[in-house]
Amino acid sequence: MTLPFEVGVVVRDLESMERFYRDVVGCRVERRSYVPESIGGPAGLGGELTVVWLRVPSGGCVKLIHPRSGVVSGRAVPWSPGRPGLSYLTFHMADLDPVVEALRAAGARPLSDPVVVLARGRRISFWADPEGNVVELVDARDGNRDPGHSN
Repeated sequence: MTLPFEVGVVVRDLESMERFYRDVVGCRVERRSYVPESIGGPAGLGGELTVVWLRVPSGGCVKLIHPRSGVVSGRAVPWSPGRPGLSYLTFHMADLDPVVEALRAAGARPLSDPVVVLARGRRISFWADPEGNVVELVDARDGNRDPGHSN
């Protein structure tokens, strides 16, 4: 591999989700791109798209993908142990407490009670973003950090 990992998230409301991942999670907008039907169709992307690349401060990238045809419907199904496919995005934080408060204010909802749980010496918190995609926050302040593992 030659570059950090990237993940694409299909969204209904591009502006709202860009604000959420930028202002609440701390990603930085790197660039925007319009993908015409002539590329998106043959590439298997379903047609015309707008893509916003959000750089994760520690490396990697989240791509917000908005189909121009408006075919995105419904909400993402929150994570469950038996659900196949992409389950959640993990973000490692120096201190997840301020992010937890910002998540509440931004319309995200916690997926656990208590909201922050101790797991293998780390504090973790699972949330559904405003469109239902699951986000995991990991804070190693209460234990030894083992790079490359979320919990």
